[in-house]
Amino acid sequence: MTISIKDRIKQGTNTSGLGTVTLHISYSASGFQDFSVLGNGTETYYAIEEAPSKWEVGIGTYNAGTLSRDTIFSSSNSNNKVSFGGSGTVFVTYPAEKAVFADSENNVNITG
Repeated sequence: MTISIKDRIKQGTNTSGLGTVTLHISYSASGFQDFSVLGNGTETYYAIEEAPSKWEVGIGTYNAGTLSRDTIFSSSNSNNKVSFGGSGTVFVTYPAEKAVFADSENNVNITG
C-alpha cells in the first residue's frame, strides 16, 4: 500500500494498552490538522509520545477516528509496541529509518 504523509497532523489520545489508537477531535492540537485529512484506509508514518518517557514510531493505518499500529520501527520498549497509559499525543512524522538524504558530498545511496 502507498504511504501518505501530510503536514501538521497531530491529535491526542486517551487510549491505554497495546492496541489500536483512538484519536480524539477534542484533543486536537491548536493549529494542526486531524488525521481525518488522510482519508479512511490510508497508511501513514506516525509517532506517539506520552510523558515522561514512552514513545513509538512506525506505520499505521487511519480509519474512522482510529490509527492501527501496523509496523514498529523504533520505540522506548526495545522497538516493540509500547503500552500507553491514556494520555498520549499522536502525529505524522518522517521516520529516520525511511529518510533519504544527501551526504556531505551531495551523494545519495539507495538500497532495496
